[in-house]
Amino acid sequence: MNICVFCSSSNAINDIYFKEAQKLGELIGQGGHTLINGGANVGLMEAVTISASAAGAKTIGIIPERMIGRSLASDNSHEVIVTPDMMERKAKMRDMSDAFIALPGGFGTLEEILEVMTLRQLSYHTKPIVFINTNSFFDNLFKQFEVSYVEQFAKEVYRKVYFEAKDSAEAIEHIVNYSEIELDSKWFKVPEK
Repeated sequence: MNICVFCSSSNAINDIYFKEAQKLGELIGQGGHTLINGGANVGLMEAVTISASAAGAKTIGIIPERMIGRSLASDNSHEVIVTPDMMERKAKMRDMSDAFIALPGGFGTLEEILEVMTLRQLSYHTKPIVFINTNSFFDNLFKQFEVSYVEQFAKEVYRKVYFEAKDSAEAIEHIVNYSEIELDSKWFKVPEK
């Protein structure tokens, strides 16, 4: 299975996040899976690449050419795919992947995981999506999701679009045992004026 991991490119974050990224990479390798990620040599991206490779996983980094010029491509990826821009990078990552995991990260990570959630909501794919909530990192995001459900910006059924995992083991277990779910594709009823 090709597992796409979206995550931080920061080297300044707490070690607890690096330990979980390393554990995730290890489990991907031990499970005989392939890692697909953003291909950078910094932050959790590099940590998960190194540990996945060490555990026997094939690792594929997909990186926009602008980042190559900044010497940000990982030397630890078995394969590096260079795209002209971020849009093509994300499309390639989505197309090549069978499942998506978000480790903690900044704006880029959030943008990537929310995009695959939106595409799942609109039935462009039926792949599993998992957040690993290390150190309660995503708690405030999940609270915002709750506001969306309560205020009817999102339907309750969309809770099934993603899974909240406490750690990497629970994330991998969810993906391996994932069964495709049927979503209600109807919009909210628009009130009469």
